[in-house]
Amino acid sequence: EVQLVESGGGVVQAGGSLRLSCEVSGLIFDEYAIGWFRQAPGKEREGVSCINNRDGRTYYEDSMKGRFTISSDTAKNTVYLQMNNLKPEDTAVYYCAADCLSTDWIYPGQGTQVTVSS
Repeated sequence: EVQLVESGGGVVQAGGSLRLSCEVSGLIFDEYAIGWFRQAPGKEREGVSCINNRDGRTYYEDSMKGRFTISSDTAKNTVYLQMNNLKPEDTAVYYCAADCLSTDWIYPGQGTQVTVSS
């Protein structure tokens, strides 16, 4: 059974930082691109970042460049999203999923809530 489990969300003041984790099981970690997307109430789903575990390349939505950093620990089958200088508009449920370089991400986790207060 494939599982992606997010953790690390919480409440933080604007300008603060959080590190999200996505622990992956049930698939060959090194063969997948794993990424993060988010969804805020009343808004469409938005891609955040993606890392291709085959070659280590990383991808970011423009508004996150310079603030968010995605990384991967193959020994732990875990992808991280370091989020710095958080803004209230970053408030959303953050999900990780596989196949983030395609149009149809698969195996999304249950999500972790990030709330940034002003």
